[in-house]
Amino acid sequence: MKAQNLRQHLLLDYEALKVQLARRLGSVDRADDALHDAWLRLDNAAPAEPVRSPFLYLLRTAYRLALKRRLKERERVTLDDVRTALSLADDAPDPERVAMARSDIEAVRGALAELSPRRRHILLAARVEGRMLRNIAEQLGLSQRMVELELKAAVLHCGRRLEKKIVQRFGPKALKSSDNEDCCHE
Repeated sequence: MKAQNLRQHLLLDYEALKVQLARRLGSVDRADDALHDAWLRLDNAAPAEPVRSPFLYLLRTAYRLALKRRLKERERVTLDDVRTALSLADDAPDPERVAMARSDIEAVRGALAELSPRRRHILLAARVEGRMLRNIAEQLGLSQRMVELELKAAVLHCGRRLEKKIVQRFGPKALKSSDNEDCCHE
């Protein structure tokens, strides 16, 4: 039977084929997709020998195509499938953490605004931009030691304003708190 004759049978028996396929596949949409795939396949794979029952041939062809499609869909893994499988926690911060972060940002802005322009420049250049202190000193025409002192004063000031304890990991012994206050005033 030629593809043209099978196409005519598919058109004439479309609703009956769809009902049968929907029962077997559990979905009208899948049945529609399978019949569409069968329609497209008729051009490329018309049977060589005569077909006794075009209805059963089309039903069997569409059903097999639906099964192949379902297997292909199972092989595809979406990002949601991976997340579900791995039970990944959502890393997005909750509203409370967002509010706290915004508050911290405002506090940092306020602390930076209280610094002299030179101290602010040194702090941002050293800690945000990651520039070396000797390069900052050369740019500003200062000694490296003066840049170190200004940086220390800026960090201590910001730490106090943010109510954070500043841990000194290296360098000379930390100043007493009364000396510390004198160091940080501009």
